[in-house]
Amino acid sequence: MALIRRAQDDKSRSDAKVRREDRDRPLRLWLAGALVTGLALAATFASAQDTGEETITAHGVSSFGELKYGPDFEHFDYVNPDAPKGGEFSTWAFGTFDSLTPYTLRGNPAALSTVFYDSLMTGNLDEPDAMYGLVAESVEYPENREWAIFNMRPEATFRDGTPVTASDVVFSYNILVTEGRPSYRVSLKDFESVEALDDHRVKFTFNPDGPLRELLMTAAGLPILSEAYYADRDFAESSLEPPMGSGQYDLESVDAGRSVTYVRRDDYWGKDLPVNVGQNNFDRITIEYFADYTTAFEAFKGGAYLFRQEYQSRIWATSYNFPAVENGWVEVEVLPDGRPSGTQGFWFNLRRDKFQDPRVREAIGMAFNFQWSNESLFYGLYNRTDSFFENSDTLQAEGMPSEAELELLEPYRDQLPDSVFTEEAFSPAESSSTELADRRALREAGRLLNEAGWEVGDDGFRYKDGERFTISVLNDSPSFDRIINPYIENLNRLGIQADATRVDAAESLEREKRFDYDITTRRYAMSSTPGDELRGVFGSDNADVEGSNNVAGLANEAVDGLIQRIATAESREELEVATRALDRVLRALHIWVPQWYSGVHNIAYFDVFERPYEDTPPRFGIGEISIWWYSEEKAEALREAGAL
Repeated sequence: MALIRRAQDDKSRSDAKVRREDRDRPLRLWLAGALVTGLALAATFASAQDTGEETITAHGVSSFGELKYGPDFEHFDYVNPDAPKGGEFSTWAFGTFDSLTPYTLRGNPAALSTVFYDSLMTGNLDEPDAMYGLVAESVEYPENREWAIFNMRPEATFRDGTPVTASDVVFSYNILVTEGRPSYRVSLKDFESVEALDDHRVKFTFNPDGPLRELLMTAAGLPILSEAYYADRDFAESSLEPPMGSGQYDLESVDAGRSVTYVRRDDYWGKDLPVNVGQNNFDRITIEYFADYTTAFEAFKGGAYLFRQEYQSRIWATSYNFPAVENGWVEVEVLPDGRPSGTQGFWFNLRRDKFQDPRVREAIGMAFNFQWSNESLFYGLYNRTDSFFENSDTLQAEGMPSEAELELLEPYRDQLPDSVFTEEAFSPAESSSTELADRRALREAGRLLNEAGWEVGDDGFRYKDGERFTISVLNDSPSFDRIINPYIENLNRLGIQADATRVDAAESLEREKRFDYDITTRRYAMSSTPGDELRGVFGSDNADVEGSNNVAGLANEAVDGLIQRIATAESREELEVATRALDRVLRALHIWVPQWYSGVHNIAYFDVFERPYEDTPPRFGIGEISIWWYSEEKAEALREAGAL
């Protein structure tokens, strides 16, 4: 499942972008399965009374049928079942917000605003593709997964005490498709029908030619909205009114654009379910907003919030020596990240004619000198990204295509660059680490531009058909200037009239919704089990959907076909082969300029927390919000020391 993470080094606005992922399932995984339930029926074979088909009835579901946890497990392995409740977790976000409505295109929703909602099923932190029952006690489906019936818990209730019913699930699907973000119409297009069989049984029927493995998971992860709540409200309008949800947290307070605090509900219907043991431990979760990265860091030093994950190499390398660290009041740690490291880069807007030629895109990429940036700006902390599935041994393309990959690629030979078949998977060439203007790289970039018809005129600028080559890089972070400006220097050396367009976070989000940019920076976190969600980032049917995650505007039949093969893979081996083939194709198309990755979590926090592990977190997240807990004893010690 792809999601959007905050970009490493300065690109902190993706706090807001996290909420753009289709279906919002990844944010629920960030909450570390806090709302998961696995107390249900064991996987068995039964006969569905309404169809006569032999079906599976199960307490959970995974992409390839493998579940770690059985129906009677007491808690997830990575939690502390005796973790105390109480205290507050606080962190920060970049930019601003004006809404608590995360599923519509209007407004900029607050971080974690999906926390109000439960879904039928949800995931955890130590399985790549499993979902267990939450509102749904169990799920029934045939082996081909052409339909699914979710048996809902009658005890599930909304915040106002009214029951969560099958009718609410049907309403949620319908309103998301008709009035939600336009991307829902794409991601849910293979849902043929959603119907309430009775008050607590809901049936999804899928297009038999669709990605059935993924569609069941998509249905399980849809947020459940209250039909009664929206009877006299406009769902499509942004609002700061706390929505009616059935989730573990409610709104305590909101200061538009500045902060939002969620409070744990004592009356949450599912708080005693075994899978919630050891989770949802904080009474309050607060997000403080800042318009400037440096200001946010200074506020952390002063105790304005308690937890910070650091994404700026300069600060990490030089500034974590302030008194609170030296006194032992703030812990500074590097923890391993077991996930694919993410897809971060400068993304071209292929909707613009000047970027249609892949030679042009490759040349522009050669002007970015990562080696110089890493030594001069990043203190040598990063590695160069080349893959869209970076840091994954099984998903990342390497060397020449295998026979299995070629079998998938061959039908699209006429639609793909020859290099897909004749060269090793593309990786950016290394440039000089001591000279920003690497002459060899710029000379080769100039040759590619000349071949594409962009020739240098008498005034030193490049022209084609009388049009000057101009590029503007969208940027909403002052601290990102130090990275963009050297890149622009090299582009100018090539004869491209390049600049950075600085806007605030709100305008940046709006411009990206409308695809109003030449180049923008985006970071996606790719799942260890990618699937149909890749259409949202790379699929043709999302290329022109306003507000979609296809920031590049990529529309390529071969890419669509490979995503379909990934989504319909019947084994993990098939999925991995298809993903490597897709990675190889995307890299050959040069739809981005890859940036960098670290493969670790750099974190700092005031020493008021405890957690159920020492140095090795669960594979799919550190779980700071869900499985950590507040130590009143530690907090009192810091208060006595004057640290808080």
